[in-house]
Amino acid sequence: MPKAIPLAKLGNLAKGRRQVKLRAGVVGLGKQALDDHIPGLRSSDGAELVAICDENSEIVREHQYQLRVNGYTDFREMFRTEQLDMVIVTVPHHIGRTVIETAAEYRIHVLKEKPFATSMSEAQELAKQCEESGIQLMVTLQRRFNPIYTSFTQLADQIGTPFVVDAQYTLFIDDPSEGWRGLTAKAGGGCIIDMGYHLIDMILWYFGLPDRVLADVSVGARPDREYDAEDTALIHFGYDSGLYGSLLLSRFIGPKTERIRLVGSKGMVHLERGRIQRLTNGGDVIESLSREQAWPSAATCQIDYFCRVIEGLRPNTSGPKENLAHMSFIAACYESAKTHVYINPKEML
Repeated sequence: MPKAIPLAKLGNLAKGRRQVKLRAGVVGLGKQALDDHIPGLRSSDGAELVAICDENSEIVREHQYQLRVNGYTDFREMFRTEQLDMVIVTVPHHIGRTVIETAAEYRIHVLKEKPFATSMSEAQELAKQCEESGIQLMVTLQRRFNPIYTSFTQLADQIGTPFVVDAQYTLFIDDPSEGWRGLTAKAGGGCIIDMGYHLIDMILWYFGLPDRVLADVSVGARPDREYDAEDTALIHFGYDSGLYGSLLLSRFIGPKTERIRLVGSKGMVHLERGRIQRLTNGGDVIESLSREQAWPSAATCQIDYFCRVIEGLRPNTSGPKENLAHMSFIAACYESAKTHVYINPKEML
C-alpha cells in the first residue's frame, strides 16, 4: 500500500498552487525578449503576458497582433494604463535605470536583463530605491536555472583540492563599434559588463567574490573604427585560499565559445554550453552530462521562480544586493585596467 501523505503536507502543497497568474509586461523587443523571455512567458505557469513596449512602433504593431496583447511605445504609459504585477526589462544598458525607477514608482516588480546597472554607484542607488519601494528586482541569469550548470558544484566535489580555473567566453562581431554597445557612456563598458556578466556570475556562484583582480583590456580589434568599449579583456583573479584563475572575454574572437575548466588534485571539471564533464587529470572522460535545446526551458524556469519570489515562496538569489558583488568585480576590472595593479573587489563594496 502506498504511504499516505499527511494532511499538513497536503496543505503545504495546496499553498503552492497558483489560482491567478501574475500580469506581466515586457519593455524592449530585441532578440533576447523575442527569443527567450516572451516564449518563456507564454509557457509560464506563474505569469501571463498582457502588454509589450518598444520605441519602434512597427515592431510593436507586428508583435502585439501576433501575441494578442496590448502594445506601447512609451513604457510610462504602459505602467500607467496596465495593472502590471511584473515587468521584464530588456533595454539598452543606459535606459535600464529609468525603467527600473519608474517601475518602482508604480510598485511593479522587475525581472531585469543583465547587467544590473552601468556602474557601481548606479547599482547602489538602484538597490536602495528597490528596497525603499518594496519591489522585488531579479537580474536574469538563465544559467542558474539550467541543470547542466547547477551540476558543477557536485562534480567539483569529486576532483580533490581545486587550484586553478580557466574560463572563456568569446564570440565574433565584425564591427564592435556598431550601435550603443560600442560606447562606454551608454553601455557602461564593453565585453566585461555585457556578455561577460554571465561568466562573472558563474565565477561568483561557484567560488565567491575573489580577493584580487588584475585586468587588461583592448579596444584595438578594429583600428579603422572608433569606439571606447573594450572588445577583449583578459582577467586574472585569485583567492586567499590559494585558488586562482583567468577569464578571457571577447567580442571579436570566433567561433563562439563558452567554457569553464576547474582543475583539482584528483581530476577536472569541464563545463561548456549544454554539456559538463568530469575528467582525469590526463583528460580521460569519467562522466558526462548533456542537455539539448535548454534555453527556452531555462527562461520559463526563471520566470516561474521570480513569480514565487514575488509571492514570498522563494528567496531572491539574484536581487540587487547580490548583484552588487557582480558590479564590484566589474568595477575592479576597469580600475585595474586603468592602474595596471591588482584590485580587491571587496573593497569596492
